[in-house]
Amino acid sequence: MFGEQDFVPTASPSQSMADQHESVSLCPPQADHATAAGHSWFPGPPPPMYSCTLTPELVAKAREELQEKPEWRLRDVQALRDMILKEHPTLRTRLDDAFLLRFLRARKFDYDRALQLLLNYHAGRKAWPEVFQDLKPSTVKHVLDLGFLTILPRPDPNGRYILFLQPGKWRSNDYPFVDNVRAIYLTLEKLIQPEETQVNGIVILADYTGVGMSQASNPGPSLAKKVVSILQDGFPIRIKAVNIINEPRIFKGIFAIIKPFLKEKMAERVTVVLESS
Repeated sequence: MFGEQDFVPTASPSQSMADQHESVSLCPPQADHATAAGHSWFPGPPPPMYSCTLTPELVAKAREELQEKPEWRLRDVQALRDMILKEHPTLRTRLDDAFLLRFLRARKFDYDRALQLLLNYHAGRKAWPEVFQDLKPSTVKHVLDLGFLTILPRPDPNGRYILFLQPGKWRSNDYPFVDNVRAIYLTLEKLIQPEETQVNGIVILADYTGVGMSQASNPGPSLAKKVVSILQDGFPIRIKAVNIINEPRIFKGIFAIIKPFLKEKMAERVTVVLESS
């Protein structure tokens, strides 16, 4: 269902995001230093054989916020791996250290919660084939070229990379809204590779300039529920804030569709920081 390689940064900041993605994989990543060296908006993924790439400051932050103890890290990964092999022996998943660490960090090294997140991750792929089938850059290039989303070139003061969304650039007659979801997911797969992102989390910044009734009617409740479900419970990434700028008058209607599916903590992280005049 997916390509053979994991994401590897391959383009300079002047090139399109589509050129920077490789396809999504369930297999361990293979190092490709020739294509990865010197090209990325943020550090590349750890090597296949796990070696911690966190700075001393991030090691301390992971210990304090995520309950990650460096001296127990590989023991914890092995414990999760053993649970998978014992309780879900037929699950088709990567089992390498770097991959499993994403789930442990996202659930503060709670084995049971990390395992459930992993199961949700794979269940979401299976249940939503229109998003995950043939998920590769060429199938979402039109979304990335439109400018619906991008990653800002520098992290915020807390070291969190910013996923910048501009839904007003999309029109319902351009292409199906689900293509935007595909592009978001592909981008998240790239974002979560660096260990620093696994510790710091990310920020979503949404500019609602130009959003009207055409965009407001998409997604509907069913699609919104699926998207929120993946972001909250089906992907190993910490979304630390969702900031809205240039809020249109119809934003309350848009948020009313999404809010019922948000957990309390996530709803509290949604902030309107700049209203449109």
